[in-house]
Amino acid sequence: MKNSILSIIFILFASLVNAQQSAETSPMAFDMRSNGKIYVVVAVLLTIMIGLILYIISVDKKISKLEKE
Repeated sequence: MKNSILSIIFILFASLVNAQQSAETSPMAFDMRSNGKIYVVVAVLLTIMIGLILYIISVDKKISKLEKE
């Protein structure tokens, strides 16, 4: 189960890197960066990603506990 969690985390971070590379050429990203709004977007995305990762880990722990019983 830990391998699947690690693979999910890897896929999420790989998609973030890909999104960052495509955003460098986007005029919308340039406008958001110049206005300082990009930091709000990044903070919201990181909060959502961290919440999802913590949720997956907690569900994994609960399932492991049920499997032991």
